[in-house]
Amino acid sequence: MVHEEAAKSGAGVKLVIRNIGLLLSGDLQRPILDADTVVVKEGKIAAIGREKEVDTENATQVIDANGTTLAPGLIDSHVHPVAGDWTPRQNQIGWIDSCLHGGVTTMISAGEVHMPGRPKDVVGVKAMAITAQRAFSALRPSGVKVLAGAPVIEHGMVEEDFRSLAEAGVRLLGEVGLGSVKDGPTARQMVAWARKHGMQSTIHTGGPSIPGSSLIDKDVVLAADADVVGHINGGHTALPDAQIRGLCEESSRALEIVHNGNERAALFTLRTAKELKQLHRVILGTDAPAGSGVQPLGIIRVIAALSSVGEIPAELAFCFATGNTARIRNLDCGLIEVGRAADFVFMDAAQHSAGKTLLESVRLGDLPGIGMTVIDGDVRSERSRNTPPATRVPKLVK
Repeated sequence: MVHEEAAKSGAGVKLVIRNIGLLLSGDLQRPILDADTVVVKEGKIAAIGREKEVDTENATQVIDANGTTLAPGLIDSHVHPVAGDWTPRQNQIGWIDSCLHGGVTTMISAGEVHMPGRPKDVVGVKAMAITAQRAFSALRPSGVKVLAGAPVIEHGMVEEDFRSLAEAGVRLLGEVGLGSVKDGPTARQMVAWARKHGMQSTIHTGGPSIPGSSLIDKDVVLAADADVVGHINGGHTALPDAQIRGLCEESSRALEIVHNGNERAALFTLRTAKELKQLHRVILGTDAPAGSGVQPLGIIRVIAALSSVGEIPAELAFCFATGNTARIRNLDCGLIEVGRAADFVFMDAAQHSAGKTLLESVRLGDLPGIGMTVIDGDVRSERSRNTPPATRVPKLVK
């Protein structure tokens, strides 16, 4: 388990990735790029194309992709971190590092709700959010970008509280409905204050997740108008189909499908979004750590399920956990584009998969084998200890 200062990533490095077999862009409109080489400078993507067409001279590092698939690093839109790479929810150490081995390079907090003795007074709520934002900004567990500091709104908060949180660097609200504010009108006012000051919000959707939490139904979700309809497939208990369809039809906000939710409701949401021609709204999370544990392969499991059972081409399913999330969450990663953060995952079909290619294997429901992850141009892990072994793996040759 490695913790490093975020500011040092990629400094002074020119990385050339060559011999890419398949390049997934993360963009629903153009999910596959015609390129076999990516050049990275100072942690950002500098060039994409055929090797003979881009400047590969004077590289400080070279990765031979060995014909494997390169994709943007996966983004988990819904996690509940607490302190570094430890979670009191299952008392597990190293969960973030383990998720890195599942291809996740960025995580977004939906609230640090598992903090023992979590304060619920306004001063304590703000203090904990600022502490989490500062701590995860200063140190990244195994290099993973954890966007944390997501206060759960409580009665008594006023606009000044959101203004001061934003000034302190807090950019997220935790799941609306996990605190004392559970009604639509109050939530809407606080969400609006947060949005005014540049903070993005997520709302709990569905039945209670743990004893003490409450049902948040379609009417409350629509009234609150949070930016992300959190775990629309329940966390774990989903709303009735009619309410899920209502959220898809009556709201324009992001539709977050999570691993730790109702699988049938996830497929219903996906098919409804497809029917409405709104797949750009679909994003993925794990909703972990949770009562069901930590799922290091949660994001790729959801991708494989949505592709195989939901009948979505695999190259599009990967976009749900990359480009869709990046655009909705205003991130500089998640897409293979010049100027974006050089966060990548290298994958190949698992050994002995019935699918002959990565995309075919995922479409058949198999998990890919992960061969390497890169964050801000720095190699963070090589062959995954968690996925099935990949048929081919990339090599750091310089």
